Amino acid sequence: MNLFYLIAFLSVFFSLLVIFSKNPVYSVLYLIITFFTFTIHYVLLNAQFLAIVNFIVYMGAIMVLFLFVLMLLNLNKDSEPLKSNIVKIAGVVAGMCLLVTLAGSVKALNVSDPLVLKNPDIGLVQNLGKVLFKDFLLPFEVSSILLLAAMVGAVLLAKKDPKKV
Repeated sequence: MNLFYLIAFLSVFFSLLVIFSKNPVYSVLYLIITFFTFTIHYVLLNAQFLAIVNFIVYMGAIMVLFLFVLMLLNLNKDSEPLKSNIVKIAGVVAGMCLLVTLAGSVKALNVSDPLVLKNPDIGLVQNLGKVLFKDFLLPFEVSSILLLAAMVGAVLLAKKDPKKV
């Protein structure tokens, strides 16, 4: 249980570093560490599939893409436009609304007894595969065809026209 609280503290700490970091590259690196702490949480909750997907998809692909985009954009203080006072006030109001919502959620939270699962094998990849290929086979195959069509469309859109070259 102490490991859970340590990882939860690290998750919140690195999330705050993402928000308050001045350098966008450091902010992305802190976001990668935050996603890694989420992966540890999934392992502690016996959700191995979510942990693997979080590790591969979010940390491996999306965050590296963010890092490359930020490095290619070459952001500096001169290129960033000045924000008006209305945008700053809206940000403060939105932050206060989030703070009130979080305070209400923590106040309503009841953590007197720990959560015990009726089926401890519920997050295993084997059980997820059985449900996915038994009960949800048609939606799974339709989504794979949709992703294939999107990939073919992206390749066709990105392909250079040989007549124009």
